[in-house]
Amino acid sequence: MEESIHIDLFYAEKTEQLKRLVCDIGKRMWERGYVDGNGGNISVRLSKECVLCTPTYMSKGRMQSSDLCMVDLGGKQLAGDRRITSEIKTHLAILRKNANAGGCVHAHPPYTTSYAVCGQLPPLGAMAEAEIFLGDIGLVPYATPGSPLIVQYVEELSVGRTALLMQGHGAITWAASVEEAYWKMENLETYCEIMHLVACRKDTLVPFTLEQRRELSALRKKFES
Repeated sequence: MEESIHIDLFYAEKTEQLKRLVCDIGKRMWERGYVDGNGGNISVRLSKECVLCTPTYMSKGRMQSSDLCMVDLGGKQLAGDRRITSEIKTHLAILRKNANAGGCVHAHPPYTTSYAVCGQLPPLGAMAEAEIFLGDIGLVPYATPGSPLIVQYVEELSVGRTALLMQGHGAITWAASVEEAYWKMENLETYCEIMHLVACRKDTLVPFTLEQRRELSALRKKFES
């Protein structure tokens, strides 16, 4: 009976629409050079217990709806012909810990990842759009992708944030919808590119004051409400 309910959910029209959206986002990520080979992952919360996700070992630029999978919040595969990736565990940690998260995107955008491989965050508090759409960004210490340790780090650092850099790896963003989660990945990469250009020019960054950051934080809360 429970298996039948899961299958019905996996093939429901609303889920089929989300599958097409996930494939479209995967193609956008690949076209922008945010992922290469079979890198990156996307997930969407379908219900209280079920999550739609991309499979392992497949280019995000070539996915079709029939390639996607469904898991429960514990990581058990419930539907889909392809195997799930071990990295879905980090997505599930975020979804479990953040009730308002409806979708997650993991990728390796070059400018963002250049900070991650150095174990650094870009300078924060210097661009209004980043303050409004990203807010505080967390830095996850290095741990083997898919390991219990990185799941623990991500779960702990995800609270109160919507974006994390993972040292030696890449980035993960999340939001109420998977489309918004993808937008945040674009926001993050653009911000890191701009901070990279500032550093290359060896120019002086003009950060916001504490009061200015508070005002921008208030704007962010309006967007999130």
